[in-house]
Amino acid sequence: MFSQRKFLILLVVVASFALTAVASATTPTAQRQTPVQAPINIAILIQDDLVSQVSNEIRVTADFIRSLPQGSRVMVGYITSGSLQVRQPFTSDLNSAARSLRIPISSTSASPYNPYVEVIEALRHFDSSGKGRNVILLVSDGLDDSRGFDTTSAGYTIDLERAIREANNRNVAIYTFYAPAVGLTSRSRLAASYGQSSLNRVADETGGRAFFQGTSGFVTFDPYFKQLRQALNQVY
Repeated sequence: MFSQRKFLILLVVVASFALTAVASATTPTAQRQTPVQAPINIAILIQDDLVSQVSNEIRVTADFIRSLPQGSRVMVGYITSGSLQVRQPFTSDLNSAARSLRIPISSTSASPYNPYVEVIEALRHFDSSGKGRNVILLVSDGLDDSRGFDTTSAGYTIDLERAIREANNRNVAIYTFYAPAVGLTSRSRLAASYGQSSLNRVADETGGRAFFQGTSGFVTFDPYFKQLRQALNQVY
């Protein structure tokens, strides 16, 4: 039989494990993430014809916005039907920016000619006198087939070149999350590879980073946001 002393020690150990489990279960994911250390000016652009699974990532995107340090400014826009729909102009009210997010339409009726024309439009919303690093987060399939689907020109289209040039002129780094659209990139691995190649180039040549995993299926944005935070802090 246990002595009273051993019994009390056992109770303390069990209680300690229980408290640890409760704390782990109730700690929000956003709080466990390494926060962005310095304020940034970020335009979050979401392509409106992405597959419906992207709707499940709106919450984690809102969490990212709310987790930004004080002094950050956020713009939220949707790339839809050949135009840029600005849901939230640049604001330091992070809750307001997070609430402006909506689920994508996920229909070919919302497909843009390509995302890079609207990236150029978004770049014009940055204030050159603002403080902090200027960043675009482009959530897109990256595919530019506005002048035909030519795999030999993957990553070297006219509008992509213009977007890179404009971003560098305005000192804006472009980070990209790949997600397939309901059109070609959800059916063709070749088209998905073409789009990813373009996203990788626009990120690499503007000082950002591209995040994607494979050319089929869909991957949650959770690991992307973790890596994005790390990348932004490395620059800081």
